Amino acid sequence: MGLIKILGKILEKKVPVQNVKTQPVKKINKSNQISIGAIKQALDGVEDVQYKPVRTSEGLVTLIYYASFVDPVVLHERVVKPILQRQETVIHASEKMEDHELNRVINLITTGHTIIYLHKPALFYAIETFSAKNRPIQRTETESSVIGPQDSFTESLNMNLSLIKRRITNAELKNKDYIIGAETNTKISVLYLEHLVNKDDLACVKKKIEEIDYAGFLDIAVLKQLMEDHPISPFPQYNMTVRPDMAMHYLLDGRIVVLMDNSQSVVICPTTFFELFVPTEDYYNRWTTVTLLRALRFFGFFVTIILTPTYISALTYHPELLPFELLLNLQESRDRVPFPPVIEVLFIELIIEILREAGSRMPTKIGSTIGIVGGIVIGTAAVEAGLISNILVVLVAVSALLSFLPSNFLMSNTSRFIRYAFILSAGTFGMYGQVIALAWLFIHLLNLTSLGKPYLAPVIPRKWTDLLDSIIRFPMRFLRYKKGISALKNKRVSPLDEE
Repeated sequence: MGLIKILGKILEKKVPVQNVKTQPVKKINKSNQISIGAIKQALDGVEDVQYKPVRTSEGLVTLIYYASFVDPVVLHERVVKPILQRQETVIHASEKMEDHELNRVINLITTGHTIIYLHKPALFYAIETFSAKNRPIQRTETESSVIGPQDSFTESLNMNLSLIKRRITNAELKNKDYIIGAETNTKISVLYLEHLVNKDDLACVKKKIEEIDYAGFLDIAVLKQLMEDHPISPFPQYNMTVRPDMAMHYLLDGRIVVLMDNSQSVVICPTTFFELFVPTEDYYNRWTTVTLLRALRFFGFFVTIILTPTYISALTYHPELLPFELLLNLQESRDRVPFPPVIEVLFIELIIEILREAGSRMPTKIGSTIGIVGGIVIGTAAVEAGLISNILVVLVAVSALLSFLPSNFLMSNTSRFIRYAFILSAGTFGMYGQVIALAWLFIHLLNLTSLGKPYLAPVIPRKWTDLLDSIIRFPMRFLRYKKGISALKNKRVSPLDEE
């Protein structure tokens, strides 16, 4: 029996090609009827669309696909060869298109499927043939670690899902797919452990995604900003990572992980302020070392935003805060400086920002050279010219180094922004202005939420066991409880404040 006759007998059989929730696409024509002419009209101007004729003993077959999405070898092995050999594998792997599904046919072509058109019975079938080249799995440069796995996510959604699912071989690991972006039709996947996830959090994430109305997504960082509870806040309210082991760690804690096609990072929600200072490597090290490093990261964040403002306050309004010998040294170093301390600090801070931004935009070897040599040369020249004091150079350098301690790069950027608010407050009102700025910072943090959960947990602990994995990380045998922000029922220790 010929291939076309076999296809004709399975008209009622349908094999799902894409099980995702899609947004409605633009209507191509009023009738929405499938035909070769309608497809050519819809894809007019698309240079890489191919209409490949295949002649068989049963009649002509036309294959329609994007050359940029489909590898010729894959197309031959999966479609052309079975058709010529009259095999049924291509039948069972394809899905019959209804006569009124022109919009869906176009959508499938633009996502890497091949449309099989049988001329004699005038039937259309779709088969998955996406085979574009992907970047291989490599080590991450932004979240590198000495201990632990060295692989990182790539820009392929399917590959990223496999990196997580090979770590959690559990049928309870579920994922819900969506298509977002009115123009780009970007695929995302919401991943969670069904028996651990908080149902209210999951419903909230799904609702936020379904309500998003945006043209296109360059990266998942754009989606993260659209999902945040407080978009005006400088603080990131969801964690982001490129490490599969970190995503696995939070999934086991009952969190929700969102992945996006063509994006290397994944979003973890909900999250807390303190978790943005905790890399996965902390769970591979001894608890004594981790406790020391966590204290450095956490308190270093506050030191970096108050170090140079304190210099301004002490020299401008409160010289009595400093020991007499230190005050003499500061005055001697500023003998030739013509600017008040606040202008002096803003000048050198802006120079550091320029060097950092220029270094990050240049090739790696040149950028590192500019960052080191430029900082030394400009700093030395500015001191010799009497534009800044040599003590301020030391303070600004220490402050810049401390800003890189948080494991999350977005938190590093936040500390840089907040430091300018403290500098202006110190220059205007001195130490009183710093206290007002610090009070505003804590009030703002107390008001922030992540999926409706308190952002400052476990400082405001939902469960006392959260404190076992805070600044002081207890040995691993004590870390047996889920975090309070996950809002899970724990048989061993009940949450102090359930939602």
